[in-house]
Amino acid sequence: MITTLEQLRAGQLAGTRQLKLAGGLREFPREIFDLADTLEVLDLSNNVLSTLPDDLPRLRKLRILFASNNPFTALPEVLGECAQLSMIGFKANRIRTVPGRALPPSLRWLILTDNEIERLPAELGRCAQLQKLMLAGNRLHALPEELAACSRLELLRLAANRFDALPRWLLRLPRLAWLAYAGNPFGMALENAALIDMPIRAIRWNALKLEQPLGEGASGVIHRASLFAGRADAPEREPHAVAVKLFKGAVTSDGLPDCEMAACIRGGDHANLIPVLGKVVDHPAGAHGLVMELVDPCFANLAGPPSFESCTRDVYRDGTRFDLATVLGIASGIADVASHLHRRGVMHGDLYAHNILHGGAGHALLGDFGAASFYDAGDRSSGMALQRLEVRAYGCLLEELIERCEVPDTPPRRAAVAQLAALQARCLSDEIDSRPLFDEIAASLAALKDAQ
Repeated sequence: MITTLEQLRAGQLAGTRQLKLAGGLREFPREIFDLADTLEVLDLSNNVLSTLPDDLPRLRKLRILFASNNPFTALPEVLGECAQLSMIGFKANRIRTVPGRALPPSLRWLILTDNEIERLPAELGRCAQLQKLMLAGNRLHALPEELAACSRLELLRLAANRFDALPRWLLRLPRLAWLAYAGNPFGMALENAALIDMPIRAIRWNALKLEQPLGEGASGVIHRASLFAGRADAPEREPHAVAVKLFKGAVTSDGLPDCEMAACIRGGDHANLIPVLGKVVDHPAGAHGLVMELVDPCFANLAGPPSFESCTRDVYRDGTRFDLATVLGIASGIADVASHLHRRGVMHGDLYAHNILHGGAGHALLGDFGAASFYDAGDRSSGMALQRLEVRAYGCLLEELIERCEVPDTPPRRAAVAQLAALQARCLSDEIDSRPLFDEIAASLAALKDAQ
C-alpha cells in the first residue's frame, strides 16, 4: 500500500515497519528518519531520486530497500554501511557504476536488472550470504572471478547481456540451481535455430477474441480467448477456447520475451507441457504472443513464489499435504519433462513449484519459460554440467514434496519415501558430479510408481 508524504509528516505512520512512497520524489524525505526505530522495508520505487543521504544507516533496522524506476547512475555507496540490509532492488535505473563499498555485509538478494552496468566489483565475492543475484538486461561481458567464493549463491540471472561465454567456474558453484543466460552473443545462434528448426503455425490477431485475463507474470499477461479457425471474413461459428500469452516486450527479471517464446516452441510436445498451438502475428501494436491450449480450470499453482524471508524457496499454503501417489506423480512427471527438455538442449532455469500447475492425482504441467536458456545438446560435457545444475533445483522441489507427504501406513510405502529422500539427497549434493541426471531420476521414479 502506497502511503503519502503528508501522512508521514503528520506523524500518522509512527511505528510502521514498511513504507512505500511514490509520486515524483526528487529528494529523500528526511521525515523517514522519524521511523528509525521500527522501519524494516523501504520502497522508493517510481520516483526521480538519484542520491540517498549519507546518514541512511540511521535506519538501523532497515533490511530491504527498493528504488526501482529512478534515475540513479551509480549504486549508492552508503548502502554498504547499513549493517542489516540484506535485500537491495535498483531495477530499471541508469546505473553504470557499482562501487564495492556499496555492498552491505548482510547482502542476500541483489537486483540490478535493466541498467547499463559493464562491470561488477571484486568485492562482490566477499558477500558470503549472497543467494540471489539478478543482472539481466545490462552490458556485462564478464563476472568477477571473486564471485566464485560465493558458495551460497543459488539463483543467477545473466540474460540479455554481452557474454561471449559462460565463466568455467560458474557451473562449479555448489548451490547454484536456477540460472538464466539467454540473449547473450554466445547463445544467439541456438536461439534463432530453435525458431527455424521448429516452424510453428502463424495465428492472425484478427482470428482471436481476447476474454478475461487468467494470470500475469514478469514477461506477459495470459488471457482466455476464442480462436476462430476459419477465414477472417468467414470465421467458424464454434470458436476454439484457447489461452493467449501476450509478451510485454521488455527486459524482465529473468530475460527477454523472444527467448521465452523460442524455448516454449523448442520444448515441443510432452504430456507435462502445455501444448503450444501457434504464435500471434499482425498484432496492431507489434506485440509478440503465443496461443496455447486452455488448461482445465481444476489446475492450480503447486505453490507461491519465494517471499522476502524465504529468498529462494517457494511458499506453500498452510496445511498443504500430499499422499504418496500424488508426490510420486508430480515428481515423476517433472523429472520426465526436464529430461525431455535437456535432450533438446533447453534448460528451464526456473524449475520451481510456483511454475508447476497441479490438477490433482499427481498430474503436473511445467510452465513459465521466461528464464529458459539454450545449449548445444551435442556438447556432452557442457550439457551434463548444466543438467546437474538444474537437478539441484529439482532436488529442492523434491524436498518440499517429501516434507508435505502424509506418513504412509504400510512398510512398503514408508520404504518408498525413504528411497525418495535418498534420491533428494543425491540431487542436492554439493559434490556436483555425484548428482544423477534426469534420465536416471525419471527411471528411478517410474520404478517406484510401478512398485506401489
